Amino acid sequence: MTPHGSSTDSTTPIPQVPDPHRGPGPTARGGAGRPANPYDELAALAPPDAAPEGAAGPNPYEALAPGAESGGSARDGAGPRDGDGLRDGGGDGDGDDASGLRALRGLGVRSDDDGPAYVDRMPYLRAVRRRRRSRLRTSVKLAVVCCTLLAFLAVGDRWAALYAENKAAEKVQQSLRLHARPEVHINGFPFLTQVARGRLDHVEAAVPDVPAGRVSVAQVRGDVRDVRIVGDLPSSVRGAVLGRMKGHVLLDFDDLDRELGTSQVTFTAGGRHTVRAAGELPVAGKEVKVRARAHLQRTGDHGVGTTVDDMRLVVPGLFSFTPGTGKDAGLRLSRPLAQRLRHDAAAARSLFGVRSVAERFGLTPERARKVRHSERELHRVTGAPKFVDRVMRLNMLDVVVEHPWLLKRIGVDPALVEALKRIEEPKLADKLALHVSLPKMPGDVRLRRISVAKEGIRAELTGVDIPFGSAAAKGEKAAARHAARRTAAGNG
Repeated sequence: MTPHGSSTDSTTPIPQVPDPHRGPGPTARGGAGRPANPYDELAALAPPDAAPEGAAGPNPYEALAPGAESGGSARDGAGPRDGDGLRDGGGDGDGDDASGLRALRGLGVRSDDDGPAYVDRMPYLRAVRRRRRSRLRTSVKLAVVCCTLLAFLAVGDRWAALYAENKAAEKVQQSLRLHARPEVHINGFPFLTQVARGRLDHVEAAVPDVPAGRVSVAQVRGDVRDVRIVGDLPSSVRGAVLGRMKGHVLLDFDDLDRELGTSQVTFTAGGRHTVRAAGELPVAGKEVKVRARAHLQRTGDHGVGTTVDDMRLVVPGLFSFTPGTGKDAGLRLSRPLAQRLRHDAAAARSLFGVRSVAERFGLTPERARKVRHSERELHRVTGAPKFVDRVMRLNMLDVVVEHPWLLKRIGVDPALVEALKRIEEPKLADKLALHVSLPKMPGDVRLRRISVAKEGIRAELTGVDIPFGSAAAKGEKAAARHAARRTAAGNG
């Protein structure tokens, strides 16, 4: 049976296609010649003038068939047909040959015609690739070297800046005679270029615990521009001249409480320019509350001071005492004690038995006598809605001085009043007052815009051409010579 299933006699021999590239001899497997190509047998069965179904172009396998190199056809031995794309070695047909080559290139088969040209370009292409790889490696190496050098320069620059900051802190501590070491930060990068110019563009300094009279300033922070260096940075710094300085000063309330010796008195903010003091003081065996208000003011260009007023000593539940001679000075009963007098008839009669007290209530001597002897009249006076307020407004200091027995009648210890009378207002005010002055500094340094904040007293600090170290010593000598010349000129 044939491959197509027809009933052709099975004894019909299959024609053998001669191979023009193979010499005569046996074609069976194992013969001396090459084995037959099975595609040749299939091609011999097809009609000679009909192309295979679905074949739109030359068969690429023909180019791979044995003997294709010599230009022969392996299909039927009749030579190439139109559209094969292959030709023998001696035939014409450049167009067919070109189309066949294009078909082979589309299948990834390289033509023999372009092989030598491609092989000739290989050394050039390899050289181009080598040059590109060499350039890339060189660029990477240069980048690594540059980054390493920049890193070393940055580390060296920062080390020099830290060393200079340490030296500058030592000079500031020596110049201001500080107990604590200040913090100095030199800004700007690179630092070494600033050293070469002999000027620093921007320096920040924080000086803690600056002595200022009875107290110490908690912190002085300064922002300095245009610092001229005296000496050689960073190894030998002899001094500096601060071109422009601007900062702020903080006087902490906690430091005031501790260093003024009044640990029982605390200072708080009472307004933009007001400080309030509140605490307790032991007086005659009782804890007396202290209330005071101090107004803030500047004293000169380097100091801050307060004036204490509205100072009051309060004995809880009994009375309040305001020292001084003002209209608010004196001794006044507290509300609990005034309410007790309303319900204590004996104490009320003793109070109205003092003529000056009866007159301050607007009672005539006759009416005062009736109040002392009549329960109804006494109740009419003490039961008035404004009785307690009127008693609290009375200044009882002169009354208790003239009639000390009255204190016991109304429930007040006379020894406590005597101890309060011995408290001198100037001494107490001086104990609560503040007088702060910055240490003497060379150059034009001044305090500006003093105000009260939640944490303490703040002030702005400004200065121009402030010398430190050897520059300060030269400035002091120049000032002394100038003063001597002025003195000599005045004597002459």
